[in-house]
Amino acid sequence: MANIKSQMKRNLTNEKRRLANSSFKSSLKTALKNVEVAVAKNDKAAATEALAFAYMKLDKAVAKGVHHKNYAARQKSRLSLKVNALA
Repeated sequence: MANIKSQMKRNLTNEKRRLANSSFKSSLKTALKNVEVAVAKNDKAAATEALAFAYMKLDKAVAKGVHHKNYAARQKSRLSLKVNALA
């Protein structure tokens, strides 16, 4: 543990951010998985709806700095190819 007061404060905020980021990453993974499940069931309507939600989560992850913009672009591309293949 640090002896410097500012670093002790910083450790507390780092822990809060770590927990918030891990929670957000978990919800993002769930959103991505929901698209995969809908595609596996050949449910075009559910897949499209889940894709829109996943897009929102990915954009928010980039805005918050949780993920890199290329990660979000790659995931969007990968999922949209799968959903479009259902048509």
